[in-house]
Amino acid sequence: MAAKAVKTSPEVALGFLEEAESWQLLSDQFPSKVGGRPAWLRQVDLPTVSELQCEKCKLPTVSLLQVYAPVTEYDRCFHRTLFVFCCKTPACYTRNDNKCFKVFRCQLPRKNDFYPFDPPSDEKPDHAVDEHQVLKSGLKLCRLCGCLGQKACSRCHSVTYCSKEHQTIDWKHRHKKECSNEASQTSEELNSFLFPEWELVTEPEELPATDEEHHESHSLDQESTACLNNDLEDSELESMAFHETQDAKVFQKFKKRIANDPQQVLRYCKGGSPLWVSAEHVPRDEEVPECPCGAKRLFEFQIMPQLLNHLKVDRTDASIDWGTVAIYTCADSCDQDTKYSAEFIWKQDFSGDQTV
Repeated sequence: MAAKAVKTSPEVALGFLEEAESWQLLSDQFPSKVGGRPAWLRQVDLPTVSELQCEKCKLPTVSLLQVYAPVTEYDRCFHRTLFVFCCKTPACYTRNDNKCFKVFRCQLPRKNDFYPFDPPSDEKPDHAVDEHQVLKSGLKLCRLCGCLGQKACSRCHSVTYCSKEHQTIDWKHRHKKECSNEASQTSEELNSFLFPEWELVTEPEELPATDEEHHESHSLDQESTACLNNDLEDSELESMAFHETQDAKVFQKFKKRIANDPQQVLRYCKGGSPLWVSAEHVPRDEEVPECPCGAKRLFEFQIMPQLLNHLKVDRTDASIDWGTVAIYTCADSCDQDTKYSAEFIWKQDFSGDQTV
């Protein structure tokens, strides 16, 4: 007889990728999505170029994903989106180092200057607004990545960029011909630079109610105890063996938990705990900084390694990589001048030869 499925506690929502029409991923649809250009929530006061720079190579990061996550108990969070950016330079992805990631929180009350009071229609609008270069507020965006663009082409002044680097990339691949009237302004998008764009949909995690996890935990505990009781003269070797056992236990728990839904690319559990891939490099409470408002930061969601399979980042020499990326946000979801507030990311890599 099949085991009855039960919901976990606290409830975890799993994120999966689905194809969507481009208009469904624009700002006024309040999307959760992966890749493409950001669908900005607040139409002014965007993160600056310096705020979006990779802390290692100093190049601009690009949109990895965004999660629409309102907080119903606060009117100021009627609309609320978390934006995650990452560097595209593989060499910046050193072990257990989060300096190649950025995350920002933005929120708005239901009554605001940018969106109607009522929810958006589920039907395709007659005229979808192209917000890839200019927002409704009039703010100009980088033609390549969709972030704040304050550098205009000195020749035609018709397109803007966030940085010299992105202007150079677009010039080589597209804009050089446009500027000399050799190509139409509606030429094909430079999709290869951005991550592929997908809608991010969520559903509650359900796991079969079995006692396998208990038996597995008991077995691993016995192994760990045996390791500790082994009368080794070399204490360093004993410590290493214990650590390897603990690491194996954490990794097996990770693999077992995702086995029912192997395509999950995100796990959302605000105020819960991440599903770590290793016993190494797990943050202590004091390693997660408080919000500038003074409130603690709590875990909100994590990005899974399965997402890498959809980003087209594999290379023979080096590649963008991670075990899991955990996002921590202000427990009070404070309103810092209603701008885009930087939050905290913790990157954890696999240890040894672990693979999902």
